[in-house]
Amino acid sequence: MIKDRDILSLLDHIKIDSNTVTCYFKCSQTNKSVVSIVPFEPYDGKIELSYKDILLHPLKSYNRYYHTPIVIYGNENENTIVYKAFKKVSNKFRWNAQNNKYICL
Repeated sequence: MIKDRDILSLLDHIKIDSNTVTCYFKCSQTNKSVVSIVPFEPYDGKIELSYKDILLHPLKSYNRYYHTPIVIYGNENENTIVYKAFKKVSNKFRWNAQNNKYICL
């Protein structure tokens, strides 16, 4: 199981724009970088609003869309953006049991 604490050491930096989050992972052992782009959405999934919700409850819809918490990274949480980004490119890394960390292939 991949854990945020195991991948945070690989995280070089994060770029966030209105629609996407770009995570740059860098392996200290091989000095290789891997980039992963994921949608900028709340940790528990996409926010889906129907036209009916928007028309009948505009303030509630606005608050739900713009005030839903987004977790970039955290402890032991598989729903964070960094976790999703790493999982997307995890095939480019392998677990090194001797050093107890991920190594870029």
